[in-house]
Amino acid sequence: MNFEHTEDRRMLADTLNRFVSEQYGFETRNAIAYGDVGMAPALWNQFAELGAIGALFAEDDGGFGGAGFDIAVVFEALGRGLVVEPFLGALMVGRALAAVGTSAQKALIANLVDGSSIAALAHDEPASHYELSRVATRAERSGDGWTLSGAKAVVLQGDHANLLLVSARTCAEVDSEDGISLFLVPADTAGVSRRGMGRMDGGRVAEITFDKVQVGADALLGAEGQGLATLEVAVGAGVLALCAEAVGAMEVAKRDTLEYLQTRKQFGVAIGSFQALQHRMADLLLEIEQSRSAVINAAAALDGDRLTRERALSAAKVTIGRIGALVAEESVQMHGGIGMTWELPLSHYAKRLVMIDHELGDEDHHLARFIALGRETAQ
Repeated sequence: MNFEHTEDRRMLADTLNRFVSEQYGFETRNAIAYGDVGMAPALWNQFAELGAIGALFAEDDGGFGGAGFDIAVVFEALGRGLVVEPFLGALMVGRALAAVGTSAQKALIANLVDGSSIAALAHDEPASHYELSRVATRAERSGDGWTLSGAKAVVLQGDHANLLLVSARTCAEVDSEDGISLFLVPADTAGVSRRGMGRMDGGRVAEITFDKVQVGADALLGAEGQGLATLEVAVGAGVLALCAEAVGAMEVAKRDTLEYLQTRKQFGVAIGSFQALQHRMADLLLEIEQSRSAVINAAAALDGDRLTRERALSAAKVTIGRIGALVAEESVQMHGGIGMTWELPLSHYAKRLVMIDHELGDEDHHLARFIALGRETAQ
């Protein structure tokens, strides 16, 4: 198998890496990430102009990519710069629109691609524990439309998004895989309340409450009660994106640590000459390559059958969760006390690597899921 990217993907990677390096420096990034908005609208539009958003979608949906490797290329570049703009929301909502949307609903993807719309997936709830099928928010028929009531937690860029993709239960019990429906809700709809807050690793999330929110029949995305399969497709693309982002962050942590080992001196010699540190660094390099292999496997499986796709994605997330924490710990330790300081970029990369593990299912969750999917395969 040829693991080299196509010429178009290499060009996209070079363009994004250069743009992030020149326009998204460490001080700029932190000012954006820890500001009141948690993103930079001007830079978001520039990313759109570069084609970074369009690369996430197929040509039939208004993009020019859409394959697993296109997603991996974009998010690895974003991970190198710790970019906090709302790419993940655009990807997951857009993939759901592309999968089951009507012609009118799919037309909304164009607004995501050109950066004029910010979308957020409002699915996680306070007691969901990463389970896609655990949905307590309710949707009841009201005339020709629907009434939504419930609450969502930790919605990425939820306080500044103008389009929300909301999961709600139209029938069955809270944990049932059946009865989950998806609704497109403009964020300014009456009854929608948002409380935004900063994330510890930069960017923004929101708690969103739906108090008898009225939406029309055209708000329903896909078939009533059949939303779980669409959620798997959308969240699966998000898992791949996070894993690729982690690989980008690991590469920077590796580079900075190697540079530190080569320049920091003790007893008149660079500490990188100490055999113990050489062994630790060699182990780290091997682990990072293992992460990259897991991302390649997940990207290749993204458009495959459900069980192959979901197992590859969960395997990648388990690998990234374990190795991300290892890279964070080892990089900080080999820097010594300075590795924990706010002023050093490495501390922010370490923080982001740890937090990626907790997005869209942590290592423990995906390990259990991988095992369960293996049993399904064996049946």
